[in-house]
Order: sequence, then C-alpha cells, then structure tokens
Amino acid sequence: MRTAVLGAGAVGCYYGGMLARARREVVLIGRPRHVEAITRDGLYMDTLGFQEHVRVAASTEAAGVAGARMVLCCVKSTDTLQAAAEMAPHLADDVMLLSLQNGYDNAERLQAALGRPVHAAVVYVATEMAGPGHLRHHGRGELVIGPFTGSAEVVAEFAAAGVPVQVSDNVAGALWAKLIINCAYNALSAITQLPYGRIAPGEGIAGVMADIVAECLAVAQADGVMVPGDTRAAVAGIARSMATQKSSTAHDVARGKRSEIDHLNGYVLRRGEALGIATPVNRVLHALVRLLEARAADWPDSR
Repeated sequence: MRTAVLGAGAVGCYYGGMLARARREVVLIGRPRHVEAITRDGLYMDTLGFQEHVRVAASTEAAGVAGARMVLCCVKSTDTLQAAAEMAPHLADDVMLLSLQNGYDNAERLQAALGRPVHAAVVYVATEMAGPGHLRHHGRGELVIGPFTGSAEVVAEFAAAGVPVQVSDNVAGALWAKLIINCAYNALSAITQLPYGRIAPGEGIAGVMADIVAECLAVAQADGVMVPGDTRAAVAGIARSMATQKSSTAHDVARGKRSEIDHLNGYVLRRGEALGIATPVNRVLHALVRLLEARAADWPDSR
C-alpha cells in the first residue's frame, strides 16, 4: 500500500516513519526544512526502542498524495480546510483518508470539504521534532479507528510496522476521551511551558484538572456521547506515561505560532454554550492561551 502523510510534523513523521521502516512505500509531505533534511539524510527516528535514519520519500507539495491508497492527514486543526483544498485535485478514487489530528471534528470538516469519506483516528503518541528531519519519541504510539471498508487493511498495514491499531464502534467516545486529555494538559503546558510530569503534581492543579474533566464530561453527555473508561484515571496516567512531553500548544506558543486551542478547550466552550452547559475553567484556559498567542511573537525565544 502506498501511503502519503500530509502534514509531516511530529505525529506524521512518527507514523509515516514507522511504515517506511517496515519497507512500506511512503511519502512525507511537510515543510521545506524537514523535507530537505529527510531527502538528504533520511528521517532520524530517536524513539524509545531504536535510533536510526530511515530512508523515506519527502515532498513539500500536496500533489504528493497522488496515487496513494492511504492518506494520513496530520496537519494542525487550523490548517484543515486549506489541506483539503490542496489535496483534493490529487486524490485517487479509492483512497482511504484518515484524520490523525487533535480535536474532535476534523474528520467531519475534511469530509464536508472533500465530499468523500474521511475516517477519524484517535492518536496516542508523545513526539516532537527536535530539529530538521529529527523525530524524538517520548512514549506510546497506538491508534484507534472505527470500522469501515478497508479498516482491516489499515490495521494489517500498521501491524506490519509495529503500530497497534484498535477498531472501535465508539470512535466518537474515544475522540472525546482524547479531547479531554488535551483539554486537561495542553493549555496548562502552554501557560507554564512545563512538561506533563511537572504540571500534575503542582499545587492546586489536581483540582483544576478535576474541574476541566467534569466540564468536558458534562458537555459530552449533553451531546449524546458516551466517553469510555475511567477518564479521570486516564488523565492522571498521562503525567506518568508522557512525563517529559510538553504539549503541541506549548511549542506553538513558544514559537510565536497560532495554536490549536480553539479546537481543544475552545471546542468544549462552544459546544457547552450551544448545549447550555457552563464551562468556566475551559473558558479561562482558552482565553489565557489566546492572550499568550497575541504576545508570543514578542518573546525573545519565540523564533
């Protein structure tokens, strides 16, 4: 199966790199500085299990999706509609499109823009780009997808690459479970510029996180979504399983970039307003991160 990864940042490079390492045909579509390094030296994968340069094709053009049987859309939520417009003319008729993005509704937004099925994948991996073409893996790596025509093929392809993929009948609930984790950690990590393992033990933070989770669960329930498992325990476990990870929101703010906060705590805020559910803690965190974004470009370390 030929796979194209659109938006080959930390998440895209991990999954695309794992497939390429298993000798699958992959093209990573990303920013010039990463593409140049990957083309020259290969993708350097610094993972918990191995460190090596993986040879993989790379391009800066969305036209690289042409001929792909599977496309992994890994762009920021803020770039979803632009990504749809850029790849639309190049997609094969039988392509399987998966959204490996933060937030709840990106697959739905992509599907509406493209007029073809897009399948949500819930991503559980801690990664960062440590430099051009240099992926650093901090932990985990599994995916959750729903059942669809071709889902067994997707599971088999990733299994060959050592990536566990679970097929769930409740992807909506799994997406909400991941969204709640993001809401609990991303904004706090951005505001403090601390990794998860240092945030959770902070004075008063347990209560803040409990309030975030309670608000999110109330909105999900009002929206008719059943969030599986023990959400509070899952949130607490992230501080252990991803202790050294800073959120993507933290990295964006530090670099003076627009973050995905509108699609995380901001999404909960908007759905809460639509459903008549108060979300004061999510509102405050969303507002604070937006303020940080507004001034981040003036920070000395923002470049």
